[in-house]
Formats: sequence, structure tokens, C-alpha cells
Amino acid sequence: MRMTPALLIVGALLVFWASSFIIVGIPSLTMKETPSDIWRPLTAEEEAGHRLYVRNGCSYCHSLFIRTGDWDSGAERIAQSGDYVGQEPAILGSERTGPDLSQQGGEHPDDWHKTHFVNPRYTSPISLMPSWEFLGEVEIRQLSAYVQALGGKMADVRQDRQKHWKTLAAAAYAGGPDANIEWLHSQVPEVWRRMPNPYAATEAGLQRGKRIYQEFCINCHGPIGDGKGPAVHYVSPPPLNFTTLRRHLVENKYIGGIFYYQIMNGITGTGMPYFKRHLESEKIWDLANYLGVSFLGYTDATIEPHGIDASYEGNWKNPYHPPGGEGKDMGK
Repeated sequence: MRMTPALLIVGALLVFWASSFIIVGIPSLTMKETPSDIWRPLTAEEEAGHRLYVRNGCSYCHSLFIRTGDWDSGAERIAQSGDYVGQEPAILGSERTGPDLSQQGGEHPDDWHKTHFVNPRYTSPISLMPSWEFLGEVEIRQLSAYVQALGGKMADVRQDRQKHWKTLAAAAYAGGPDANIEWLHSQVPEVWRRMPNPYAATEAGLQRGKRIYQEFCINCHGPIGDGKGPAVHYVSPPPLNFTTLRRHLVENKYIGGIFYYQIMNGITGTGMPYFKRHLESEKIWDLANYLGVSFLGYTDATIEPHGIDASYEGNWKNPYHPPGGEGKDMGK
């Protein structure tokens, strides 16, 4: 067969239409308008938030679907076509400069989202996301409502959980510092309350903890740990003041396990998120040591009960003593 201009044009058109059918046609034929098991219709406020999401190009940085190989933060289930019934347009996105948001609803309370949209650095100090404060109070509320709806019925369960714990956390805070600390400690399982920090508070470890604090915590809890970072004006109850915790040590010496558990699991209903998917174990322990040494002037690092030393650890002896001189078993 001789190559002629006509044959070249016909061949190119065949390749184009075949590619279009594979890329567009087949997916369109497989799309179903049957709602998935988590789908629910959006409210009027959520619909307004969806329009704001589309109009402001949020999909340039955030995707709204989980693919088969995606099992990182925010991946609770594989996206289904029925999750997007009625959304026009369905802006799924492909970029993940920021995290996927398809299950973001209920991950944080409403006031956290308001804080985040006003200035993302208030909740995530190293965030690249621009401020959306220019939207104003009403549109920020609408956009937050849409984000809180992402995940459908699964998000609604998380939202109910946030509201339940916010009521309890707010009541504990209203009872004063002692009542608040007592309530917070009562939510930590018994095994964690008397667990000392197994990592030595070495200079290197404290520097690692300081860096983590600056990357994740400083704009809520403040540079000196007094809970007066810029986010304090938006979240309720306000961030915890670490400098008042010293008199609340368990048995006058334990604090590491409580710090670890609350950093790992967060405090649902408040602006304190969980970090179990962001920080591995050593980083949480290093952060706990940094909080203790820098803001309490004390850490229970490596006190009894003390297990086998890790192979890399040097001969470090804990120089920090609890108030009143009690609990003298300060390590090896």
C-alpha cells in the first residue's frame, strides 16, 4: 500500500477517534448514575461551597478521588462513580500538591477549617496553601460546609463524633485549668498514663523535637508553649498551655506517655488533630521530650520502668527532677 495524503489523513483520524473512545467513551459508558452506599445529596450551603471549590481552582492542588494504589493519608475507600452523583461539574483533579480531600469531612471540627482557610499556616505552619480570608465569613463557612460533606455518610459519622467531643471538651475547659487537665488525662488509657518516655532527651533528640514543633505545632501552641499562637483567636476550646502542666504530672513524675497518646490520637472535637499518620513513633517521643524540657522544665525520659537500651543509645542519665524532689529514679 502506498502512503498518500488521503490515507495519512484517514489513518490519523482513525487513531484520534479510537483514542478518544478509549479515553472518553469507555469511561462514559461505564459511569453509572446509581448512588454509592456513602452518597447523600448536598445541602444548599454545601452546594454553594462546591461552586466556590470549582471557581477558585482548588482542584489544581487537591484531588477528590482515591485510586487503587492510594493508601496514604485520607484514603479510607476506593472512589466509586456513585460517589459523585449530581455534582456538576465533578472536579476530581489529578494534582496532589495538597492532600486528597475525598474523605476530608469530619477529620477536623468546623472551627479548624475556618482557621485553615483564613491562614493555612495557623494550622499547618509549613503549608504552601494560600490564604482564602478574602472570601469573607459567609463564603468561608460555605466552603467549609462542602469540605465537611466530602465522604458523604462516612463524613457525617465523623462530624457527629466531632460535635459530641467538642461539647465535652468545651465543658471541661470552662471548668478551669485543673478540671480541664483532669478531663484530658482521664481520656488517656491507664497504660499510657504511667509510661515514661523511652527515648533519652539528648541534645540531638531535643533538636529533632524542636523542628517537629516548629513544623506542626507552633502556630497553635505558640513559640513558648503557652497556647497563644495566632490560631488561638479561631479555635475553641483554645490550644493547651503546656507551661501550666507541671503540677499535673501523674504521680508527680509521669508525662511522656500522655503526651505521646494525645499527639498520636489528637483530641477530637478540638483544634488538636491526630498525628499518627504524619509522624512515626520516634518523632512523637522526641516531640514529647521537647515539650517537657522546654515548657515544663522536666521530662520523664528513661525513668523506671525502663527496658533494654537501644543499641545506638549512649550513657545518658536524666538530669531533670520532678517538683518537690520526688520520684528520684531518674534513669541509669
